[in-house]
Amino acid sequence: MSSLNERMAAFLAELPLVDTHEHIVPEEERLAAAQDLFAWFPHYASSDLMSAGMPLAVLEEVRNPQLPREERWRKFAPFWQAARNTAYCRALLIAARDLHGVTDINADTWQELSEKIAASRRPGWYRYVMRERANIAVSLNDTDYISPRRSDPDLFAPVRRMDDFIAVHSRAELRQLERQCDMAIHSLDDLVDAVGVATERAVRAGYVAVKSALAYRRTLHYEKVTRHEAEEVFNRIPNYLDEQRDRMYPGISLAWREAKPLQDYIMHRVIRAAIDHGLPVQLHTGLQEGTGNLLANSHPGLLVNLLLEYPEARFDLFHAGYPYTSELGVLGKTFPNVYVDACWLHVISPAAARRTLHEWIETVPGHKIMAFGGDYRIVEGAYAHARLAREIVGRVLTEKVEEGYLGEEEALALARRMLHDNARELFRLPV
Repeated sequence: MSSLNERMAAFLAELPLVDTHEHIVPEEERLAAAQDLFAWFPHYASSDLMSAGMPLAVLEEVRNPQLPREERWRKFAPFWQAARNTAYCRALLIAARDLHGVTDINADTWQELSEKIAASRRPGWYRYVMRERANIAVSLNDTDYISPRRSDPDLFAPVRRMDDFIAVHSRAELRQLERQCDMAIHSLDDLVDAVGVATERAVRAGYVAVKSALAYRRTLHYEKVTRHEAEEVFNRIPNYLDEQRDRMYPGISLAWREAKPLQDYIMHRVIRAAIDHGLPVQLHTGLQEGTGNLLANSHPGLLVNLLLEYPEARFDLFHAGYPYTSELGVLGKTFPNVYVDACWLHVISPAAARRTLHEWIETVPGHKIMAFGGDYRIVEGAYAHARLAREIVGRVLTEKVEEGYLGEEEALALARRMLHDNARELFRLPV
């Protein structure tokens, strides 16, 4: 390792990270659940197991702690062997090695690893992993507002997902919003008012951003529709109040194509509420977790009309738009209100992360690049992702210095911005 590499690695090891995106469940929920190797597969690596051919029914059996571990390993092993080359799986190997001293996941080691994971089911594990080992100052946590997650405020800052307002389809869903906002919702104007109430309450409760992940369910193109068009859709939401009937007969709710004008209208109101309350807007773009999704729905270029309409908003565009990383970089280059965020990217593909950061450093103003968000439900995954992010950022910046594009001091300052300062300033964090 060159002296430049050593200096860069030492600097990054000491730099506390601001983590722009997680889904980590409260520690008390982890303490209440069985823990073993298979608890490490709530998402990501499990999708690669399914891509390798594991049926969903088998995945559910593997995850079931009521079944014998040996039986679960037997069903798991061939698909793990097929998929272990992917970055999702390599991240878990990093966590096993660094946090538990187990250097591989195979027939000889899986039981030892399971026992060590089970032994980590103790209070304080989150703080040990996230703060002491990963050196993460704070993580923005995408929370479930209907059942608020009781996360340690010293480790996590909450983000308010607004999809339940944007994508309301049924009277039962309206009733849930009424309970959240302590108000009746009988008209489109009531729904718009509820967006404002929810946003104001989020600010008072310490939420630092609003978010939408509807690219999993629909196109990111939110047209500017008239109030009349949206109201016509709202008025077609069934009037009865029987929530059980809604669940039994989901076909009577609005279909998404029918609901699109209402969704488009409310998305515009969500952005305006975020502007009014000084909150950034986080948007999912690019790859959707899981298998068989409609990738074209999440192309970041579909957002251009929103970016043009609301120059006073601050948009944090997620996941580097992968695989549309260059297109997302162009948005960051040409729109002052766009921040480019590499959350999730390092565990999708380290090679893509290196290539993307090289390109963004050459195209996007440095104060708008955010280079790390773990995007995990488990703290062990966040740890592994943080390690990968440090390694990749260090490698890219070392190469930029060696090729003469940056000076060493410039590179160190940019590392601090991309991994800490930019997110701290955007989300107004006290770290």
